Amino acid sequence: MTDIIAGFFAPWIVYAGILVLHLVLPARKVDGYVRDPGTGRPLRYRLNGPLVLAVTVGLWVLAGALGWMPWNWLYLHRWTGLAGSCVLGLAFSIAIVVTAPAGGRPFLLELYKGRRENPQFIGARVDAKMFLYLIGATMLALNVLSFAAHHVVMFGPAAFPGVFLHAALFLWFVSEYLVFERVHLYTYDLFAERVGFKLGWGCFTFYPYFYAVGLWAVADLPAPSWPTWALVLSALVFFSGWVLSRGANLQKYLFKTAPERALLGILKPRAIRDGDRALLASGFWAVARHVNYLGEILMAVGLTLCLGRPGAWAAWLYPLYYVALLFTRERADERRCAAKYGKLWDEYRRRVPKRIIPGVY
Repeated sequence: MTDIIAGFFAPWIVYAGILVLHLVLPARKVDGYVRDPGTGRPLRYRLNGPLVLAVTVGLWVLAGALGWMPWNWLYLHRWTGLAGSCVLGLAFSIAIVVTAPAGGRPFLLELYKGRRENPQFIGARVDAKMFLYLIGATMLALNVLSFAAHHVVMFGPAAFPGVFLHAALFLWFVSEYLVFERVHLYTYDLFAERVGFKLGWGCFTFYPYFYAVGLWAVADLPAPSWPTWALVLSALVFFSGWVLSRGANLQKYLFKTAPERALLGILKPRAIRDGDRALLASGFWAVARHVNYLGEILMAVGLTLCLGRPGAWAAWLYPLYYVALLFTRERADERRCAAKYGKLWDEYRRRVPKRIIPGVY
């Protein structure tokens, strides 16, 4: 019973620790893309994601090295940890929705999508959206490390190298996301989403546990017959996706913050305009209107291929989720952009006819 209680409350303790670290560790203070509707000024953010991640992982390593808990503790208590994070995420989602003024839509829809657009707390020291992404990313990193450690505990020298590669690429994914957290202030989630069950429960529970579903499914299985060249190919697929996703988002960020600056000194921005408004139509944004979504999907596919079990259906849940999410989001983004930009968006669609996959779709 003690182990069950400890496993249930483990994510609560981790999330509380991340909040403390976020508040006390040094942070950059930057303006974002979203504006305060009351003042018209850009919202101000405190960003210290990489430092919070490094300290949290360091504490996990220290705890294992000192024998305070086994390296695979989170794997051994994964089901109770999932239950605990699920309850906490649901409680947060309900609280942040019911304490906000009703938006005039059915309650269940508002519970799912949220009512508040960009809530900030503790004197604006904590932005709800950025903090949710921080706890999701950090808990995901801990889960991936613990799940990979379980594979090593189980098989020792016979452990599958693909598990190490999968964990390393996932840590890269999480780390670079936080390194570029300022760039994400200019992405869809920050200016289009509201804070409700989708974002709250999603970051408390879905992000840190479902994204690790591939490793969850195979951590206790012996090494498969998967050649080295296939692992190299898996990494190439992952980094191809990373270049598309990070490159596209970074190019858009530069266009919004330094409109004349060329990405890496090479990709010069070219835009279509109708007076004060402009749409970037060069570089990554000239090959497909949402090519960054293709990048996200390719990264997920590369991570799954690393595990060396292409026939394991559970390992494919993560990339399949991205396909369902991003192809649906692309349609919503198209409607939003059409309403916002009108004929300018029509012209961009004419110049860039493909939605996500260059030359195909």
